[in-house]
Amino acid sequence: MEDIVQQVGALLLGAVPTILLFVVLVAAYQLLVQGPLNRVLAERRARTEGAVENAHKAIADAEAKASEYADKLRLARAEIFKMREQRAKQRNAERDAALDETRKVAGAKVGQARTEIDSETDRARQAIQGSAGELANQVVRAVLPLAAGGSR
Repeated sequence: MEDIVQQVGALLLGAVPTILLFVVLVAAYQLLVQGPLNRVLAERRARTEGAVENAHKAIADAEAKASEYADKLRLARAEIFKMREQRAKQRNAERDAALDETRKVAGAKVGQARTEIDSETDRARQAIQGSAGELANQVVRAVLPLAAGGSR
């Protein structure tokens, strides 16, 4: 058994340089590869998360601007509608005023025409009445000689 212990001891003694070399290699890996790699990955993760955050902020800003634009557009449309309505009311008022004026003028002309027609009618009646007596005399003169000649 001593022999086995000596062989294991010699084996372990021979493995010490390999173990030291392995420990140095692991430390060098940690120092030269793993540390910089972890820093680069952390930086990459931070940049990615920052970019995602910035993208979310940009989206929120864009939505806010779109909402603001929609509000301004809605207000502008409402203002345009009000202006159209106001112009339509103004045009209707002007049209109504023009129609009233035209009706007044037409009413005045109709009244004047009625007055003229009434005066012409009165003149015609007077002329007819004046000539009715004369016509009656002419009829009597025309009928009397016939009546006088017929009784003979």
